[in-house]
Amino acid sequence: MSDLILERLLTWIDAAPSPYHAANNAANDLSKAGFERFSPVDAWGESDRIVVSWGGVVIAAAFSAEIDPDQLRFRLVGAHTDSPNLRIKPTPDLSNVGYQQLGVEVYGGALLNSWLDRDLGISGRVVVGDNASYETHLLKVDRPLLRVAQLAIHLDRDVNDGLKLDRQSHLVPIWGLGDTEEGAFRSFLAAELGVNDLDVLSWDIMCHDLTPSSSLGRNQEFYAAPRIDNLASCHAALEALMNVETVESNTISAVVLFDHEEIGSESSTGARGPMLSHALERLADTRAVSREQFLRALSRSACVSADGAHAVHPNYVDRHEPEHQVALNGGPVIKLNANVRYATDAESSALFQSACRSAGVPFQQYAHRSNLACGSTIGPITAAQLGMMVVDVGSPQLSMHSAREMAGASDPAYLTAALNTFLSDS
Repeated sequence: MSDLILERLLTWIDAAPSPYHAANNAANDLSKAGFERFSPVDAWGESDRIVVSWGGVVIAAAFSAEIDPDQLRFRLVGAHTDSPNLRIKPTPDLSNVGYQQLGVEVYGGALLNSWLDRDLGISGRVVVGDNASYETHLLKVDRPLLRVAQLAIHLDRDVNDGLKLDRQSHLVPIWGLGDTEEGAFRSFLAAELGVNDLDVLSWDIMCHDLTPSSSLGRNQEFYAAPRIDNLASCHAALEALMNVETVESNTISAVVLFDHEEIGSESSTGARGPMLSHALERLADTRAVSREQFLRALSRSACVSADGAHAVHPNYVDRHEPEHQVALNGGPVIKLNANVRYATDAESSALFQSACRSAGVPFQQYAHRSNLACGSTIGPITAAQLGMMVVDVGSPQLSMHSAREMAGASDPAYLTAALNTFLSDS
């Protein structure tokens, strides 16, 4: 089973180079698994399983057979579809000393050096139409199109003593020779979509590495892929929900995949917005739950915030807390921080530990070094927005925020099993 889950994960990651592809593919997978699909503007029906998706967002829920509004609770798993990358600017066409280039902006906390000397494709969404009407198309160009070429060492003899990249001038990808004509990128998009140049109104397009995801290691004990943070958590959450056979009494088990976590979550589709609270209230409303009953339900509910965790790095052991050295293939990591950069507390930690034990899955605990700044997740945001118990967890990995990351081959199955138990059990 572990090998099958890993194989499905690698295929799923390669098919989702942008948040929009990840959300669309997730909704399609859920629909095939029997979830009834709605749009955000639809009235959500009384189906036992529903999925709603738009942009880079997915909200999916499975309901218990009978729900007493006075006893309702949610079991929620949250993750995010976005990853750090290079995104194409609105007016990107550049010419410089005989090269055609595209202007890009760094999205999120990318490891910039990891984007050098890679064959890059592009993906995202394009809005096509005119002043009267328009529609959004997904676009994925999986062929070598762009490259950010690094300066030769002969021209920078000190580069190995510390590479410094200027985001404006050193990360501009090359995609042709000669002078760039005005509107070249727009014309390229139009040709890819089979429409007229003037029909291309706008785009959210980003670069992605074309190297396929793969297993690696002497005994295939690892895997390498782009966007492990956080598509590995998204995939585990989806597989867990699709395999929930029976939802516990009076429970709505749900998965929400946000966008824009990597840049602070402050958007209409991010965790800081009202999207989740509105969605949960609408889910409750399908079962005739009043506003007061809904607010009471939040106080007896729980959320797993699933995001990548730092495995101890063998070359940089001094960057890790000595008593909390997380291992690849050691199972899900419960992340704790006294300053609530993670939302885990003693009670939510115990809840997830119980889910792991019930699933027969090992687990680990992570604390950040006290003399290093700690990152954060959607966990504290969700706890603050909803007043709900939240535990921050994730599978361990190396090379977080690189264009290509690394993780343990057994951990996707471990996380999937733990989340399935959390969504199913009391």
